[in-house]
Amino acid sequence: MLWKIIGVVAVVWIALAIIGALIKGLFPILLISAVVFGLYLLYKAVSGSDKSSVTKL
Repeated sequence: MLWKIIGVVAVVWIALAIIGALIKGLFPILLISAVVFGLYLLYKAVSGSDKSSVTKL
């Protein structure tokens, strides 16, 4: 029974280490993409384009 508990703790510890590394590695990419998307939306709002994706009947 003790070995099962130690095994579960070890698996959870390894999983959290992998998830932490993924978050640490992907966070800058997420941040940069959010800034680029925000700048794109700001550009579209300031440009004043009257074209819309919805067709008028």
